[in-house]
Amino acid sequence: MKKYLAFALAAIMLLSVAQVSLAESYEVTEPITIQWWHAHEDRFNPQLEYMISKFNETNPLITVEAVYIGSYGEINTQLIAAVASGDVPALCTANTSYPPSYGAAGICEVLDPYIEASGYDIADFGEGLIAATSYEGQQICLPYLISTQVMFYNKDDADAEGIVMPTTFDEMEAFLEKATLFNEDGTTKRYGTVFAGWDYWYYEMLYKNNGVNVINDDGLTTDLNGEAATYVTNKINEWIQKGYAYYAYGTDASPNMRQLFWDGGTFSVFHTSSLYDLYVQQSDFEVGMCWLPGGNDGETFKSEVGGSVILIPANASQAQKNAAWVFLQFMTTPEINLYWADNTGYFPTRRSVLASEACAEYLERKPSMKNVMEMSQWINPRNQNPAYDTVANLWRHALAQIFVEGAPVQEILDQLAMEVTEELEDQ
Repeated sequence: MKKYLAFALAAIMLLSVAQVSLAESYEVTEPITIQWWHAHEDRFNPQLEYMISKFNETNPLITVEAVYIGSYGEINTQLIAAVASGDVPALCTANTSYPPSYGAAGICEVLDPYIEASGYDIADFGEGLIAATSYEGQQICLPYLISTQVMFYNKDDADAEGIVMPTTFDEMEAFLEKATLFNEDGTTKRYGTVFAGWDYWYYEMLYKNNGVNVINDDGLTTDLNGEAATYVTNKINEWIQKGYAYYAYGTDASPNMRQLFWDGGTFSVFHTSSLYDLYVQQSDFEVGMCWLPGGNDGETFKSEVGGSVILIPANASQAQKNAAWVFLQFMTTPEINLYWADNTGYFPTRRSVLASEACAEYLERKPSMKNVMEMSQWINPRNQNPAYDTVANLWRHALAQIFVEGAPVQEILDQLAMEVTEELEDQ
């Protein structure tokens, strides 16, 4: 028994030494300046300055340079180029759709050793967000600013005109008929809604909640030209042709859609919850926010995680990685997490935040956010197939041919299915 106890004690001591050694290998011991590439527009400058100044108070060895790159697409392009050249930032923001392809390409530093060494509470994010930021069981990034798909609408007009927001796809028809206003010459005065066509993420759940698979379980085929997909596409096209809805696509589609809403040119829009504060601040009417219409079975109301994650490039220097990990931990603390949520329209992502008194007070001030967060159990990770983003963008362009150019629905969807199958077979 004494020999066993001695062996166990020795093993515990060795493990403790190993953990200390591991933690020391990730310490920042000398002054260093690191770059963080992000997609925050100018309106987020106060939040950026607050976060970095708070970080600097307790981390004098690390200087963070926050560099605005542009949209998530532009960041992706520049990150791929930087990885190829070897000249990478220490930290990079990425859209939630990119982790699967980044993981497959080995672009991200695997964070599990850092998490273990620092005792970082990754479980506080919950299983869904952990899955959304992992690849093949390894943590390759962390949730940063998380959002989901919603509909913003003019609550003043809804109350005055008795307009009820749709809860299923088939309820969209009656909703659009009531929410749309026409001029005497038959042109649309106020659209019932606008579909955000510059990103498939904004409308894809209308399809998925009604049984459409962008990529089937076999990973080689799609049913984007199947019966359910054809039905949904035909209905959206019908609404657009009738003048009930508008499909925002092309250059400046996003700002044009927002301005249309603020000017009263549309009753509602499909967009991201992250812009809640912006919609409220720019509107001279009360803004409502609700969950997207779900499946016609009346039971399926899934949405997908949106917003951004933070990653450390795998080919950064170890000194960069160590400093980046310190900043990354700070960026995802409960305090900063709630600060961003309260000053934008992003969701609090940590369970410890959701249970706090500060969060309860925040939700009392933002009742529309409270209504959406009550559905948060329906928020799912993005599709983990590395080819998903490429395939879904083929789909987006195909829908633009139908909705914008007037191309025949079934012919375009059949052609799309062939292109998708070819893309999947080439992976």
